[in-house]
Amino acid sequence: MNDPTALQIIGAALFGIAVLHTFSTQVFERLAHSQPRHAGLWHLLGEVEVVFGFWAMVLVVCMFALGGKQAAVGYLESRDFTEPLFVFAIMVVAGTRPILQVAGDLVRVLARLLPMQRSTGMYFLLLAFVPLLGSFITEPAAMTLAALMLRDLLFSQAVSARLKYATLGVLFVNISIGGTLTNFAAPPVLMVATKWNWDTWFMMTTFGWKAALAVLANATAVTAFGWRELSGLAPPHTTDDAPVPWSVVGVHLLFLLGVVVFAHYTVVYMGLFLFFLGFTTAYQRHQSPLILREALLVAFFLAGLVVLGGVQQWWLQPVLLSMNAEAVFYGATALTALTDNAALTYLGSLVEGLSPAFQQALVAGAVTGGGLTLIANAPNPAGAALLKGHFADSTIHPLGLLAAAALPTLVAIVAFQLL
Repeated sequence: MNDPTALQIIGAALFGIAVLHTFSTQVFERLAHSQPRHAGLWHLLGEVEVVFGFWAMVLVVCMFALGGKQAAVGYLESRDFTEPLFVFAIMVVAGTRPILQVAGDLVRVLARLLPMQRSTGMYFLLLAFVPLLGSFITEPAAMTLAALMLRDLLFSQAVSARLKYATLGVLFVNISIGGTLTNFAAPPVLMVATKWNWDTWFMMTTFGWKAALAVLANATAVTAFGWRELSGLAPPHTTDDAPVPWSVVGVHLLFLLGVVVFAHYTVVYMGLFLFFLGFTTAYQRHQSPLILREALLVAFFLAGLVVLGGVQQWWLQPVLLSMNAEAVFYGATALTALTDNAALTYLGSLVEGLSPAFQQALVAGAVTGGGLTLIANAPNPAGAALLKGHFADSTIHPLGLLAAAALPTLVAIVAFQLL
């Protein structure tokens, strides 16, 4: 490995600071209360979704200082922001009242078939069925749907913090592994599927069935864990609004399908998204407020990760290549907690001559560790943005999430390594 440049060292240092910052947001919230004169700044730095965007800005300023305008702008133009923009668009579309109505109706119908109390059955399906549905509507869309429905069903009610964290840990892990039934829904799979010629049949037979078993096991375990509290849940609050006409629901589903189908083509899905905004304005009486703020924050978070992650290849790739096929699974699982799992698989796709066993171990490890932290998987910030208001101090504690995700992650390890 060549000696790192000054910019690479600065980039690695800023990345490390950003990771530590995500574990320290409560410090800034306390500063906001103790120093009201600058409360706005401290509240801003206390937002998890702002962290990576803020330190990415610092990196760009360093690039301007060291290399000038052309080098800094050239680097930004070399980054691919397709994923952050896609997550923004899909979150807004999937989080609309018509889409939630049809998803809720489907979950309620399936819950009637389960031999358990209705709310408990819905809870189980939101952690089992919806994550697997993410293999077809994409993981960010599945996360948005599951988080919004869990918010109304569980998080807005008087349940213990233990159950909230246990639910969040299972949700994040199940979303991460639940998108592996196809070759287009999970960000870490998207990064390598074309390069390594992985089609949906390959994904289903190599990863998908194992992931499905792990998802069901995790959902069953957390449902059993919270059985007593779940049995006492009140039915989700229903509004007095009239049901959305199926013609409007159908248009929303078409927009959702269009964004998913053209997920690789920013100019197409953003064009569809702009038409979608016009449609929701024209039929505003059938809409709830769009989750634009939450989606923008998540996109900002992921864009910052793209900018900061682009200068980490000098140390990440040698670490990965120093491992054999078995060790890379556990190495990728651990590294995913510190960086986006799609970044890991992308680095792997740049290396020629990797064995099929190494390729599969890298992807399996990347998705297995995708629930351990907020930055481990692209949909995680979306779920956190929608649910954090129902945690103490409106903050999801990183160590609490890590502890809650440890057991479902272990289940995923067993599924991918022993089955």
